[in-house]
Amino acid sequence: MATAPRVPEILTIGYEGCALRDVLAALVAADVELLIDVRAVPRSRKPGFSKRQLAAGLDATGIPYVHLQGLGTPKAGRDAVRAGHPGIMASIFRAHMTSDRAQAELAQAKALARGQRVCLLCFEQDPGCCHRTIVAEMMARDSGQDVRHLAVGSGAVPQSGVGRRSGSARGGKSRG
Repeated sequence: MATAPRVPEILTIGYEGCALRDVLAALVAADVELLIDVRAVPRSRKPGFSKRQLAAGLDATGIPYVHLQGLGTPKAGRDAVRAGHPGIMASIFRAHMTSDRAQAELAQAKALARGQRVCLLCFEQDPGCCHRTIVAEMMARDSGQDVRHLAVGSGAVPQSGVGRRSGSARGGKSRG
């Protein structure tokens, strides 16, 4: 009896405190086949992480880039995280995810993740303070895919409490 092929896990990564070369190295090491940028505003003061620069850096490694702006956190949610309130951000973001655009882009992300190893990118290093954890869990809910948070550099990713279960690339996995 043949078994169904295993669906690739969904990866996430945050670039806070990281150099572009280190993030690219982590993506290559994790065999990422597509990076999905889930930032509402794909600009960064950090060199290399604005949309065009990031896409060019990824292209040099052979990893395609797609930006799904509808999966980004609304300004009020970003402000809540900056103020140290990830729980408030999560509530704002979950409400945002009921919009038609967010649901359409979530469906697009799910379709992309079915056939290839994708990684969701946002700023926050701690996946527990970032909406990408919620997006990954929403993507995995129907597919049963595992979710793994990549750590850049040494040490595990510190985690707070936005997502239900999360793990780092240093051995932890979560199932959405």
